[in-house]
Amino acid sequence: PTSAQVSVAPHSGRFCYTLDNAVLSREQRQFYEDNGYLLIRNLVSDQDIERFRKEFTRICRREVKPPGVMIMKDESRKSEFGQSESVVNKVQDFQEDEELFRYCTLPEVLKYVECFTGPNIMAMHTMLINKLPDSAQQTFLHPMHQDLHYFPFRPASRIVCAWTAMERAHQDNGCLIVQPGTHRTALKPHGYPQWEGKTNKLFHGLLEEDEKIPKVHLVMEKGDTVFFHPLLIHGSGINRTSGFRKSISCHFASSECHYIDVKNTTQEHLEKELQEMVCKKYDATNVELKDIWNFRARLVQGERINL
Repeated sequence: PTSAQVSVAPHSGRFCYTLDNAVLSREQRQFYEDNGYLLIRNLVSDQDIERFRKEFTRICRREVKPPGVMIMKDESRKSEFGQSESVVNKVQDFQEDEELFRYCTLPEVLKYVECFTGPNIMAMHTMLINKLPDSAQQTFLHPMHQDLHYFPFRPASRIVCAWTAMERAHQDNGCLIVQPGTHRTALKPHGYPQWEGKTNKLFHGLLEEDEKIPKVHLVMEKGDTVFFHPLLIHGSGINRTSGFRKSISCHFASSECHYIDVKNTTQEHLEKELQEMVCKKYDATNVELKDIWNFRARLVQGERINL
């Protein structure tokens, strides 16, 4: 069994995944309803992106050490590059870093987030991804997956990811790849793909992928932001260039969402893996999945209700 009981009550006519307000046009709402994502051009300013880039560099150099942050590295590059952005592939859970967390509070981002979550908004999961040059080992290829696999809260229709390109993202440097319309499917079983030497911790993917479903490469310019549903099947390719492909993202949810028990579902093995990682990092004997998410979550707008 899976744990994706996607209960969606239409809010106006045939619109199920977007809420009534004056921000999205009818055409934009229909596009998201049909495809599960919506790309907004030039949303985040160059000035903000440069501030995020500088803070990322400071974290890589260990000039700042935000509590709770998870820094993922390519250890094979450490001897050559030391403590630098040439080694760090991802900074995750930056909710306690006030400079990076500014992304989650940008009015221009929240204006669109509210179209999917409503007015009470929680920032649930934060990441700054620095896709490293990777043409040989394909170490940081992220298999096609659904983000809801990672989340023990529902309903899915009140969760949305905002993903902003920090420089031009294209096919050569590993842009996002989406399968339009797959947000209307159920949560599918995930696990580590059978790629010898090419799997990363928590980079889970679909155990069975339907190759017949068309894929779209999202070519994005610096500051472009895509909003997408947590059931949308997506991934990213490898970076075949000599530079980095940075992006910053946050998964937002309505604070009216509720936690679920993932026992006896396809998410149970993920829960165990995450608990083991957290217990090891903080030298703890036991931690509940809900506690992990309570630590990650921060209110950014409105009232904190359930999450």
